[in-house]
Amino acid sequence: MAIKLRKSYKFALRSSLLITLIVTTTFIIFQMGEDHLEWLNTVIFGLVIFVVCFTVIQVRVERFIYRRVKKIYDDVSLLESTSFSSKPITTDMTTLMKEIEKFAEGKKIEIDTLKIREEYRKDFLGNVSHELKTPLFTVQGYILTLLDGAMKDKKLREKYLERASKGVERLIYIVKDLDLITKLEAGELQVEPEDFDVIELIQNTFDLLEMKASKKQITLTFDMEYPSPIYVHADKEKIQQVISNLLVNSIKYGHTNGTTEVSVENLIKNKVIVRVTDNGIGIPKANLPRLFERFYRVDQSGSRKEGGSGLGLSIVKHIIEAHGEKIYVESEVDVGSEFSFTLEKTVNKPEKSEVVSN
Repeated sequence: MAIKLRKSYKFALRSSLLITLIVTTTFIIFQMGEDHLEWLNTVIFGLVIFVVCFTVIQVRVERFIYRRVKKIYDDVSLLESTSFSSKPITTDMTTLMKEIEKFAEGKKIEIDTLKIREEYRKDFLGNVSHELKTPLFTVQGYILTLLDGAMKDKKLREKYLERASKGVERLIYIVKDLDLITKLEAGELQVEPEDFDVIELIQNTFDLLEMKASKKQITLTFDMEYPSPIYVHADKEKIQQVISNLLVNSIKYGHTNGTTEVSVENLIKNKVIVRVTDNGIGIPKANLPRLFERFYRVDQSGSRKEGGSGLGLSIVKHIIEAHGEKIYVESEVDVGSEFSFTLEKTVNKPEKSEVVSN
């Protein structure tokens, strides 16, 4: 793409004025000894010197410097920098230096961002490989054992097939969660908001996770009784998934005979905040910034023992952000954790169709 050149005459003008003053002053000094100082000739001499100097300097600068400046712009424009290609270039060196510094700063930020993304990509691929490798090898091991002769033993055959089935279920679980996150990030999975009672939704989630919690003797409860419904405007199915993931997480890392408490509070006029608080093992502060990353685990061995895809909190974050809301986390080791997120509150109670009894 051809670059338009915008010439600058500052350098030539200032240099010419300086040379003219020096030469004219020298000429006047030499003429001081003579009886008649011809001022008209002196002025003409000064003008001639100025014009000659300006022409020579400008031509030389254009040939020696401006061409090189234009080459710099041409080279830089190959990097597709809009700051260089969208405007005519200037032959003023100060402006050029400022633009180059600005360009260099922008490129440095871009390079740093690419390095971070590359590091994230490597971590992500490593995590995906690790998460998929474990259940795959498990399934493969059981199948190979069966093929090597264990299939003849009925009890052993059923046992190994059940374990292989669990490995396949884990693979499906991971793939489904990855697919959900990918769609959320790409904007392909749209939220479908509706008005619903969030208290009722939380209670339903309690009921679904009652057996899982009872195995670890953890109590799922509200912070208080909610006699009246609290209506929110959100995607009911996805918000239930958020609450379910947070509750499952608290059960995983909760102490035996512990408690997970959920509260719903008015934040501002049209917002509520849902808090999920437990008295579990807690999370070190150093881990909090990366907590919502895919596959990030605070305790590698513990989390795998408990199961799960390692994508639960990442899904939670994406769903909440897809609603245009915020999610927060506070935690202290050996004290517990609190996850909270905001939702849009429904001011007016949704209308329900009345059932007419005969």
